[in-house]
Amino acid sequence: MPDTNAAPPPALDALIIGAGFAGLYQLHMLRDRLGLAAEVLEAGSGVGGTWYWNRYPGARCDSESHSYCYTFSDALLQEWEWSERYPEQPEIMRYLNHVADRFDLRRSIRLDTRVAAARYDEAANLWRVRTEAGQVLSARYLITAVGCLSTANVPRIEGLDRFAGDWFHTGQWPHGGVDFTGKRVGLVGTGSTGIQATPVIAATAKHLTVFQRTANYSVPAQNAPLTPEFRRHVKQNFAKIRQVMRETTNGHPFRISEHAAFDVTPEERQAAYEAAWAKGGLQFRATFRDLLLDPAANETAAAFIKAKIHAIVKDPATAAVLADIDHPYAAKRPPIDSQYFEAFNRDNVSLVDLRGAPIERITPTGIQTSQAEYPLDIIVFATGFDAMTGPLLRIDIEGRDGLALRDAWAAGPRSYLGLTMTGFPNLFTITGPGSPSVLTNMPVAIEQHVDWITDCIAYLRAQGIARIEPTDPAADDWVKEVNRAAAATLLPQASSSWYLGANVPGKPRVFMPYAGGLAHYRRLCDDVAARGYAGFALS
Repeated sequence: MPDTNAAPPPALDALIIGAGFAGLYQLHMLRDRLGLAAEVLEAGSGVGGTWYWNRYPGARCDSESHSYCYTFSDALLQEWEWSERYPEQPEIMRYLNHVADRFDLRRSIRLDTRVAAARYDEAANLWRVRTEAGQVLSARYLITAVGCLSTANVPRIEGLDRFAGDWFHTGQWPHGGVDFTGKRVGLVGTGSTGIQATPVIAATAKHLTVFQRTANYSVPAQNAPLTPEFRRHVKQNFAKIRQVMRETTNGHPFRISEHAAFDVTPEERQAAYEAAWAKGGLQFRATFRDLLLDPAANETAAAFIKAKIHAIVKDPATAAVLADIDHPYAAKRPPIDSQYFEAFNRDNVSLVDLRGAPIERITPTGIQTSQAEYPLDIIVFATGFDAMTGPLLRIDIEGRDGLALRDAWAAGPRSYLGLTMTGFPNLFTITGPGSPSVLTNMPVAIEQHVDWITDCIAYLRAQGIARIEPTDPAADDWVKEVNRAAAATLLPQASSSWYLGANVPGKPRVFMPYAGGLAHYRRLCDDVAARGYAGFALS
């Protein structure tokens, strides 16, 4: 029996929630660079964050491997070898486990430790963090590294509890995998995850029925093994590659074209799109600089991709449903794929248009739409996440004067720089709402946030400042800036986007990430720090 009279453990300098890309780097910076007493609390049984949980068939990064990595250590960059252009989940897990071992991070990480609540103790100026097991830990600084896409969104469909088969959410995939051999499988959702999973499930399933509510653009990844020549090029030129990643809008290792879509002739524009399609990947959206700014320019890219769908998919009726897209290209996170549209040419794959025939309920034997019942042995929900705010609101966070985060964000997230929140002293959110985060190559955004938080804490300690908290005017101004940046683009026009929280019933419809560009955002954050942390109340 535990000793209930035992003294509580001494307060730490910092507690970090989450052991993914963000949590591992934040631990390294606070513990090893600043010499602080810091620990990580991780719900999973291993490190990896979102990649620990997302093991679904076809799970793969959509950033190129040579840029989807830490850049803080030249030695790490030189010693690690990626195998292909877009790494699969197991390879990313090997990388993060290598980082945890190389920097001796495991000794400061508590696995299988899910945080239930965090309360700010104003008298002691400490955060009291309670785990689901009932343990209470205290720290001066609390840093959430919970990820933007870590709270699975399982749709509430009548009858799911009575389904006689097996069902899974892609964000909570069994570590032992799922055998689809000889099974009738229903896949609900055609976002990035559904697009990745479809061809892989189809390869072994007896039959795959894809239930599509919102049609999506997708560009081929053109994935391939990395050549020895390319690997050498990256290692020899990484300083330049890193500079490009830090100077560009989205943190990727390529620059956006200086040309607008209508600066060139229709023939030149078609040729540019064909070349981008052949190259593959997210760089397609960088073909012209105004694709997310000008509806007419965007329509040229949209029409090109829709024409490709019709050319690839042999059945005209199926192609028409797949190409019936209701939003501008890249207004939602633009998927890249490996043989997604080609999968619908298989005899064992069919498509159900949920716009015309919505799901009414799940029966013991399958899915019932308004027009038909589809017998299924397995249902896979590729329905995404309660993105950005969900992972934070799942924790019962209570700030100064008993302010609950769920109440502070009742009308939508409100932050300063996407890093801090009024009413929650000494609490930092890595890639939180109001920061570029999901609009970027995430490791680049993560490193920028962790570096800023680390420098901020070092400043506070050097100046003898006990607490930091943004002022109301600073937070209000930042919300206006987030809205202004979004309104300057076509991003808010995707009404079904999880950027707006539209995939979660009852969630406030607020554009959550900062769309002003990662390079511009970095300059804004640096300016705040250079002006003695302008916009913050320091005490």
